[in-house]
Amino acid sequence: MALNHKNTIRYTKNRLLIFMLIAIVTLFYGCKVTYSFSGASISPLAKTFSIQYFQNRAPIVQPGLSQILTDALIDKCKAQTSLKFTNSIGDVNFEGEIKDYNTRPMTVAADAQAATNRFTIAVNVKFTNAIDPTLSFEQTFSRYEDYSSNLDLSAVEQDLSNKIIDMLVEDIFNQAFVNW
Repeated sequence: MALNHKNTIRYTKNRLLIFMLIAIVTLFYGCKVTYSFSGASISPLAKTFSIQYFQNRAPIVQPGLSQILTDALIDKCKAQTSLKFTNSIGDVNFEGEIKDYNTRPMTVAADAQAATNRFTIAVNVKFTNAIDPTLSFEQTFSRYEDYSSNLDLSAVEQDLSNKIIDMLVEDIFNQAFVNW
């Protein structure tokens, strides 16, 4: 009789375990959470992205800057998301313009000369999310790098531009896809 009671208890525990597993699977059925190493949180319904050419409308136009910014944003989205790039309008779309590109003195030395200059690039971005319009935005992103006034801008411009573009692209990407 004791053996039969132990079998009944074991049978009941197994049934309870199976029931709990079925309940957990049923509870989470249909829920999909996406993870990525970039921290991007993108709806699984979004399949494509598009990036329109960023026109340079800054008072000082640096040739090639529009293409560099546009390409950098495309590369970032390709590398950090599973979305496919499309030339037409995607499920998520970036468009905008470079609105500022300047350098100005920041600190003054004892001899009334600039000791440090600040090089700034600002970009206006319109992000449209067709899947979840509440995530759409229009915002200006601005980044800068300081450099010694002993240096001519032309000597450091390429390096500073690349650093600033990298920071801007990171900011734009995070605003669009990283919902912390």
